[in-house]
Amino acid sequence: MVRGHAISLLALALLAGACASNQDLACWPDERAGVVETLYFGTARPGGAVTRDEWNAFLRGTVTPLFPDGLTSWEAQGQWRAPNGAIEREASYVLSIAHAPGETDELAVQTIMRKYQEEFRQNAVLRVRSRGCLSLGHA
Repeated sequence: MVRGHAISLLALALLAGACASNQDLACWPDERAGVVETLYFGTARPGGAVTRDEWNAFLRGTVTPLFPDGLTSWEAQGQWRAPNGAIEREASYVLSIAHAPGETDELAVQTIMRKYQEEFRQNAVLRVRSRGCLSLGHA
């Protein structure tokens, strides 16, 4: 299971660095300011693990309705230091979403995190949020 305090420290360090380096970010004329979310979902849970089919159903039923314009997800392997000092490893899923800044999308991301924790009995979902310049390249 993902440990809340380890995730909190990692997220805080990543966000502090991202905030410091992105303050002067200026987008090109064909770009727009946006937010890039990267969410990390552990799969270990009491009695087993979240399956690929369960993850895909979660994407279809929860994530896609909140972000129908697009997203990217992939499978990964995660690890963290447990309170007893041991390195814990587990399969995970990563979700990347780019969107305009604003309260509606912020609440949507929070909803995704909360629903995953509830549905799959997770302690936490790691969130890394950064500012970026968004554009669609057309040939």
